[in-house]
Amino acid sequence: MTERKVILTDAAPGAIGPYSQALLAGNALYISGQLGIDPATGKLVEGGTAAQAKQALDNIMAILMKANMSMRDVVQVQVFLGDIADFAVVNEVYKTYFQEPYPARAAIQAGALPAGGKVEILVTAVKS
Repeated sequence: MTERKVILTDAAPGAIGPYSQALLAGNALYISGQLGIDPATGKLVEGGTAAQAKQALDNIMAILMKANMSMRDVVQVQVFLGDIADFAVVNEVYKTYFQEPYPARAAIQAGALPAGGKVEILVTAVKS
């Protein structure tokens, strides 16, 4: 059986439900969906979808760092949007965090996101 280890950092918001920030299973890290919540205040950042996408990705980077990984280790991304019309806005932010070869990705419009968020992002990373 693969050993599972909880990854937890104060540099990203704590879970707002019965889940972990991230689980490391073998060399794969599964990061729970991150909203644009500022870990210092526990509130969504102001500035709309772009600001929330940036904060969500900053939260992901903090969790990756806690697991001794980086954005280069991310192999898959799922983006949930409150409004699919924000797809291009999120892409502009997204491309500043990732380099080619880009991770596999899906982006969908969700009916609603927790805490009234405009974007939620989850990733899977693999350390080689």
